[in-house]
Amino acid sequence: MSEPEIAGRIVPVILCGGSGTRLWPRSRKDRPKPFLPLLGERTLFQQSLDRVANRDIFAPAVIVAGAAHAALIEEQAADAEGMRLVIEPAAKNTAPAIALAAALLPRDAIMLVCPSDHHIGDPDAFVTGAEAAASLAQKGDMVAFGIEPTTPETGYGYIRKGAPLEGGNRVAKFVEKPDRATAEGFLATGDFVWNGGIFAFQAGAFLNELAKHRPEIAMKVEAAIEGATGDKRKIMPAAAPFEEIIGESVDYAVMENTDRASVVSADMQWSDIGNWDALMNARHGDADGNRSSGRVDLAECRNVMVESDGPRVSVAGLEDVIVVVNGDEVLVTTRAAAQLVGKFPGAQGL
Repeated sequence: MSEPEIAGRIVPVILCGGSGTRLWPRSRKDRPKPFLPLLGERTLFQQSLDRVANRDIFAPAVIVAGAAHAALIEEQAADAEGMRLVIEPAAKNTAPAIALAAALLPRDAIMLVCPSDHHIGDPDAFVTGAEAAASLAQKGDMVAFGIEPTTPETGYGYIRKGAPLEGGNRVAKFVEKPDRATAEGFLATGDFVWNGGIFAFQAGAFLNELAKHRPEIAMKVEAAIEGATGDKRKIMPAAAPFEEIIGESVDYAVMENTDRASVVSADMQWSDIGNWDALMNARHGDADGNRSSGRVDLAECRNVMVESDGPRVSVAGLEDVIVVVNGDEVLVTTRAAAQLVGKFPGAQGL
């Protein structure tokens, strides 16, 4: 992507990895979570593009994805002017994926790295956060988006905020997923935010940090880009060097090692839609907290979600239960057990 195409704007880098196994049976290997219309008529991937469509603020997006989903991306992003698609030769986690995009950009370009499968209920707050993060990134910071916590979640990583900065805070510490008692303590202090998996940095600054802390990844990404084929819209990095990379997340490879980590806190109604319970929370319910889609009858139910793509589903007298019918597969789970769905053979494609 050339300097005139960017012209001081933020470059969205949208990562389309992951299989969304915990949203089985809707999410399948051939059409995983990002490419499903789970909240509205547009898919989560399309909504990710919609959030960065303002060309006064954002440059055309760079999409990083595996070859298996390239056709879905080209179909769902057919109207995304100037989009570039980078085909990962292999799934190697987020640090190498981000590095592929960074290596294709001018070194002073500000990257905004976004997962393709998250939900953001307040797009205006997202843009405000992106601009604050870009301002810090312009100064050389590696910026994480911190989500203001609303509950003591044990399924998210946390960030402890340190010294205040203009528009954000220095990162005092990244914290792994805590147990509930620890999470409750985090909320009580007011010093912690959820790690939303959204980042901003200069392309060159990111590559420098990667080379410093993970030189093998940096070297092999550079070789993959040097051997890339394709055209302006679709780039295919060389497979041989990239496949030798030992995959690692950007959190472990860069963010937890750099001395330039900062965090911008954003209250933007965020959810990673990590399982059926998270999706249920992101949807609006009726007076009894029920959500339904398709041919569904509910009697004396509370906090029940039923989704059917065909057969009628009738549920009586249940609470905190989720039922999903998709094709020839049926899932029944309590909300509390929704994290276990990804372990079923069907979710693993078996």
